[in-house]
Amino acid sequence: MKTIRWGIIGCGNVTEKKSGPAFELIEQSSLQAVMRRNKEKAKDYSERHGVPTWYDRAEDLIHDEEVDAVYIATPPSSHMEYTKMVAEAGKPVYVEKPMANSAEECEAMIEACEANGVPLFVAYYRRSLPRFLKVKELIDDGAIGEVRFATMEQTQKIVKKKEDGSWPWRVIPEQSGAGLFYDVGSHTLDLFDYLLGPITDVQGAADNLADSYPAEDTVSGTWKFESGAVGTGVWNFSSYKNADDNRIVGTKGEIQFSTFDDHPITLLTEAEEESFYVEHPKHIQYYHIQSIVRELLGQGTCPSTGKTALRTNQVMDEFVKGYYESKARGGDSPS
Repeated sequence: MKTIRWGIIGCGNVTEKKSGPAFELIEQSSLQAVMRRNKEKAKDYSERHGVPTWYDRAEDLIHDEEVDAVYIATPPSSHMEYTKMVAEAGKPVYVEKPMANSAEECEAMIEACEANGVPLFVAYYRRSLPRFLKVKELIDDGAIGEVRFATMEQTQKIVKKKEDGSWPWRVIPEQSGAGLFYDVGSHTLDLFDYLLGPITDVQGAADNLADSYPAEDTVSGTWKFESGAVGTGVWNFSSYKNADDNRIVGTKGEIQFSTFDDHPITLLTEAEEESFYVEHPKHIQYYHIQSIVRELLGQGTCPSTGKTALRTNQVMDEFVKGYYESKARGGDSPS
């Protein structure tokens, strides 16, 4: 039987446990090669994880005849460039989230993959996790009736500079697209796109209230889902605590759950309160990568594609555009 042989561009922290080992553990999948610009780190990863081949140039990994598909696990600023290179080599692409620095870049990635006849998948892996599939099951089975509104709220303590005095790439807009909102807020927005359908009629505001790092640290927004339900969200990354809470409220009850915290799902109705705890896999991207492998083998479909991920970038871009337009003009951020 055919095995999908994977190559990874950017074997950093996210690949150590969340994704990398899954490529070997999944049936009919193997990790053939890894690439990192730092030769010593590429070699070290290869040796520790038993990967046959390592490179310090992306081009070499992409054109390795033993590599069938490529996972791009670099910061978003390089996603478009690497996706185009992999697509032009005629190989399927799996890219980390957020998909790119902007919706415009996402569109270019989709066009490149379509022009070369290769699929494009994105690492919004919560679409494949059993815990969130349980949330979708409750909604689809009518446990809370017709959905009327949804809320999401996330706070984090402010990030600190690295030992060398620089900021992490996640709060440098040129590398991440924006701030932590793009890095972690994207997960919740994409998950709600999956649970309740595409988001429309977006209005948002962003600001840098702590005035610490270059990117925005606070974002809020309102929107509608295509179903007609409404939504609100607020993300603050200069708070006194780390927390995230989601609610989906319908005509018969509501569902409460967390995107990141390891909490049970709570179903509330007039009659009762019920909890469901669904454990995550050891390697959080396992089921998502499994869905990609199955699609590549003609055995199933992956729920996160370039086109679904584009929608999330479009929503985020709309939320923060006023802030960055103001900065580009050299003015104060909008209040």
